[in-house]
Amino acid sequence: MTYRKLSQTEIDFLISRGCRAEDWAGVEISDPQSLEYVRTVRFSGTVRLGRFNESFTLPGGIRKHSGVWNATLHNVTVGDDSLVENISNYIANYDIGSHTCIDNVDLMVTEGPCSFGNGVQVSVLNETGGREVRIYDRLSAQVAYVQAMYRHRPELIARIDRMVQDYAAGKTSERGTVGNNVSIRNSRHINGVCIGDNAVISGVSRLRNGSVCSNPSAPVIIGHGVIADDFIICSGTHVADGTSLLRCFVGQGCHLGHGYSASDSLFFSNCQGENGEACAIFAGPFTVTHHKSTLLIAGLFSFMNAGSGSNQSNHMYKLGPIHQGILERGAKTASDSYILWPARVGAFSLVMGRHVTHSDTSSLPFSYLIEQQNTTYLVPGVNLRSVGTVRDAQKWPRRDARTDPDRLDSINYNLLSPYTIQKMMKGIKLLRNLQYSSGELSDVYSYHSTKIRNKSLREGIRYYETAITKFLGNSIIKKLENLPAGASDDDLREALKPTCPIGTGDWLDLAGLIAPKAAISGLLDGTESGSLDLKGLSDGLRDLHARYYEAEWTWAYDKYADFFGMPLQNITKAQVIDIVERWKAAVIGLDRELYEDARKEFSLAAMTGFGADGTRAVKEQDFSEVRGDFESNSFVTAVLDHIRVKEALGNELIERLKR
Repeated sequence: MTYRKLSQTEIDFLISRGCRAEDWAGVEISDPQSLEYVRTVRFSGTVRLGRFNESFTLPGGIRKHSGVWNATLHNVTVGDDSLVENISNYIANYDIGSHTCIDNVDLMVTEGPCSFGNGVQVSVLNETGGREVRIYDRLSAQVAYVQAMYRHRPELIARIDRMVQDYAAGKTSERGTVGNNVSIRNSRHINGVCIGDNAVISGVSRLRNGSVCSNPSAPVIIGHGVIADDFIICSGTHVADGTSLLRCFVGQGCHLGHGYSASDSLFFSNCQGENGEACAIFAGPFTVTHHKSTLLIAGLFSFMNAGSGSNQSNHMYKLGPIHQGILERGAKTASDSYILWPARVGAFSLVMGRHVTHSDTSSLPFSYLIEQQNTTYLVPGVNLRSVGTVRDAQKWPRRDARTDPDRLDSINYNLLSPYTIQKMMKGIKLLRNLQYSSGELSDVYSYHSTKIRNKSLREGIRYYETAITKFLGNSIIKKLENLPAGASDDDLREALKPTCPIGTGDWLDLAGLIAPKAAISGLLDGTESGSLDLKGLSDGLRDLHARYYEAEWTWAYDKYADFFGMPLQNITKAQVIDIVERWKAAVIGLDRELYEDARKEFSLAAMTGFGADGTRAVKEQDFSEVRGDFESNSFVTAVLDHIRVKEALGNELIERLKR
């Protein structure tokens, strides 16, 4: 864009239209014809005005021409065909893009050097400090997890901290930016905020020291009454209705509203927060809380749904709010649940009641934690047959609201993975050891401040064995899907050989990313030594995510010998057929339990409240009209289809191997 200074004739024309300037030499234009659309403006410092040739069509159909009306501008550039009007105070130190509308705003200013939220330290998990995450506008859930949870590697943390500070220094400027096609209306104070393309900001109370990382493929919407200080809001996110944020990072595709309040918290992809409050939480992908009475505090969550009245306590009135807790991926809390930190809840578990005994059930995933008379009872593995668990696993991919092709977080949706299967294998050993040490006839077993009833222990072993059989069967069937009929045992063994060098050993869940511990450690070693920068670390973590299924098979390859007693190095077709038969029994058996669990939703007890003014027949008819019937329910039909498909898949491989 080429600008020039005003001629005396142009200065006189602007003065005649109510404009004033401290020094007219500081006002530059690109198109003299566009001065027709500049009226009652006070100029200060250096102000550049683009062309004003086009009009805006606003909601309701009203049209306004681009230009500058009734405003005070200090060190501002206004891009082509933008509209700036009715600025009650002033705009200072901003570069405004093209086709942008800024209307009825009190104040927009950038004061001195500003990093726009980059480099802000967020005190997650421990309110008193010690696990600070330094945020920036490219932060992923995985890099944040390392910053918060790897404090046992101080050199690594110091290295990442320096790199983020260097990144923030590169973003620091004395001028803020507003992108192209942005709408900012009816808002009060905006101080030190960079706003990306296509953002919609309407009715906000205050935005201070932050970045709104909007873009055309994933616009950001910030609505009425929002207050945000020291923040970063990523693409595709909606924050509205009186939400209050202090030192927060809000990831891609999130939704915060209905008066939600959060301080020192991180929300990653697809989180939802409404009505309640959060303090010092690490909310991994798909953390959801909708209830006014729910407080999430000092915890690490992901794929989590918080029930009404869920609460945690990080303060035991001794050394202050220093305690923290972890609900591993997929954990849920029922209404009015309470957990006294420190505690750790295993993956895909359900918490009901009040728990004050600091239990650790991380080695027993898919469990229920139920409080009875101030005692925590653990029911291992029972969530594997829960309709809710399967429904959650199906809905998460469908509810991924990210439309930005540049996705920051790596998210693995698998219910069964090396991460959960390794826990089940440990869980089986743990339960059998309890059985051995306390006797098979004991009524109740004690484990990590919880109680396990005899029947629950035996059923837990069965559920875990079924799930492991299902996972290992799935893996070998997938690996052999292209094995031709008539292949020899040697051909079979060759087809089963791993092709990925990573995958053996323990696996970790880094806030959505499931990957081998050794591979993650290698990336962290490279970061600590300086051979990887921030981008290199993020790219390396994304590469691990992309190679998940290759690495998963490398891990599974060795487990057949441990679990089935059939090492794949010497496997025969007859043994593979045996594994597939066991797999069929496991899959069909588990699906039938899901089928029966779903049937409970259609029992007479579930019809309570239906047909309020009629007979039982009326109740059943009313229920049917609202909820449908059991056999045609979409989930039920999906379970039956799954049984048929899996049985046919197993039979096809068996027949192919026999031929």
